[in-house]
Parts: sequence; C-alpha cells; structure tokens
Amino acid sequence: MYRISREQNNITKLEERKFSELQFRERENLQEWIAKNPEILGEDLLIIQKEFDGFNDTQERLDLLALDKNGDIVVIENKLDDTGRHVVWQALKYVSYCSTLSTSQIIKIYQEYLDAQSLNEEAKDNILEFLDIDEDGLLLNRNDQRIIFVANNYRKEVTSTVLWLLQHSVNIQCFRAIPFGKGEELFLQIEQIIPLPETKEFMIDAMEKELEEKSKSKKVAETETRLVEFWNKLKAELKVRKMDLLDNVTAKPYFNISTLRGRGSFGFCIGRKGYRVELYIGQDETKTLIDAMFQYKHEIDEKFTLGEIIWERLEGKKASRIKFEKSALEITGDIDGWRNQKDEAFIDWYCQSMKLFYDILLPYWIKVNNAIE
Repeated sequence: MYRISREQNNITKLEERKFSELQFRERENLQEWIAKNPEILGEDLLIIQKEFDGFNDTQERLDLLALDKNGDIVVIENKLDDTGRHVVWQALKYVSYCSTLSTSQIIKIYQEYLDAQSLNEEAKDNILEFLDIDEDGLLLNRNDQRIIFVANNYRKEVTSTVLWLLQHSVNIQCFRAIPFGKGEELFLQIEQIIPLPETKEFMIDAMEKELEEKSKSKKVAETETRLVEFWNKLKAELKVRKMDLLDNVTAKPYFNISTLRGRGSFGFCIGRKGYRVELYIGQDETKTLIDAMFQYKHEIDEKFTLGEIIWERLEGKKASRIKFEKSALEITGDIDGWRNQKDEAFIDWYCQSMKLFYDILLPYWIKVNNAIE
C-alpha cells in the first residue's frame, strides 16, 4: 500500500505491520472497529450482540453476532495476527448453536445489546427499519447461517477447510486485516480473500440451485411469492413502456428491486411507510455524493412535476438517499397497500414516477460520478 502526495506528485510506501507489535488487542480493538463499522466487510450488516454466550450447557462465546439484509444470522469471528488451527471448528459450533434461534429470541438478544449500551431504541423497530419490511414479513434466521472470519494471517489448514466447506454449500467468507504504518500514522486495509469477490455471486447462484426450498411459515411464503409475482409484473410493464431499467435484474422475494448506476442504484421499494422510487447511495460516509447532487437540487425539483422529492443525508449512517414517495392511500385510495391485489394502479404509479425521476436525475448523477473519479 502506498500513500499519495499531491504536493510532491509522488507515492510513499507504507510499512506493513503486525497488530501485536502495535499493541492492539483482539477484543478491545479489532472487534470494536468491526462492531462500529460493519460495512468494512463489504455489505450492510446489523450488529445485534458482542461476546454472545447465550448457548445452553456451554460457556463458549462468539465475537460478533449480526443480521444481514435477508434477516439471516451472521457469525463474525476475528483473530489478530494468526487464526490458529481450530477457528473453523469453533465457528461451526457457533453457527450450529445459532441455527435454532427464533425471531423472538433474536429480537430479545438484540434488545439486550441495545440496553447494555444505554441506547433508548427498540430492537424490533430497528430490525424492521434495517430490513425495510413491514411486520408481516418478519421471519428471521430462516436460511442457513453464515460465517465471516477476519484475521491477518490464515493457516493452510484453515484455508483448505474453508474452501472445502464452500464447495459443500456452507456460506463462509475470509477477510484479511492488514495494519500499515508511516511514522505515527496508522492505516487499516480489509480485503476479502475467500471467496474472491468476483466469484462470490457465481458460487452463491450455484449453491442456490442445489439447495431445496426450505420450509417457511405460510405467511412469509405467501408474501415472498407475492413479491416475486409483483416485481415480474413491473418488469413486464417497464419493457412494454420501453424502459430497460430492470431487463437484467431477476425478481427476488425482497421488498425492493433495483439496478446499479455508477456509485448508486435506482430502485423501486415497498417500504413500511409508503411506496417509493429512489436513488440509493450505499457507500457515502462522507456525504460527498449526496452533497454533490444537492447543488442541483433546485433544478431537479423544478423539473420534477409529480410531487416533492425528498433528500436524505441519513446522518450517522454510511448511506444517503434521494427519493419520491407516496402512501397506498395516495396511490390507490386504499390504505391496505400492495396486498390488496390492485397491481395495475401500483405498477402504473411506479412506471410513471420512475420514468420522470430517472430521466431527470440520471444526467446529474453521471456528472457527479465523473467529477469524483
């Protein structure tokens, strides 16, 4: 890794260091960094517990417990300079223990975590907000649990076992954490090494084809079937209207469907409070992108004639959002929303709204992306 000097128009090599020589500790440092910044693992994760030891008849404790965007359990094990020989066996035990956790138990675990930090927040509300679903769709830990390792060095017996587990449909990832230094300055690099990011999607698709559909509660199964049906109808109508936004996107049982454009994604969402089209900027911690777009706010608002566009910096979060949102009552005159089978009204609203929203925002979004490169 090198540090760039604009003034000297040169680069300076950073020295790779060891956590131990810097006197960093596994629990007090590396674990805390991940807990406070879970997005360094390449996705949105909700940390729901640290040092979790709520297993029957055992005193073992895992490092970090999280939920992913599908509502599935993620066990995160971090080691400092060396994984040791038994880390895989240790993590497999933990995910086996967590496999039986119910939705209510997970909410209770998370609430205990929030209370321990003196945060006046409700666990269920936070989870619903994180997953962006309504309560009818809340069923946690319904798929296979996941494992994430973070360490500086991986022994051969660890990597060979992880690769074997991947071939047998165990969802597992390895990240390498490397501290660098230059004088008094310290830097941290986190990179995924297994599986390589460019092959991850292929491996997941292959595993999904091999795995049979798991049993689900009737309500959740009906909701998921309905979501796929609804998004497929939307895709078909967009095609009729010569809009290619979702041509290469597969309809999945989620409450949103989107397509990447530059450093963000244009999406259609069924939220807890309404229905929206949006430009979602997932990695905007410094708010550089949303602020760059904001300079065109007056022009964009003037051109958009369907209603008020809402600009959300989402302070304290890594993401930002620009959206246009309406309630079910405003769209169809029915407060029950998308479950009332009035698909034509919702789909027509989505198509009209996104057509104008996308056509207006895209040129500014391209300009902002090109300026930041």
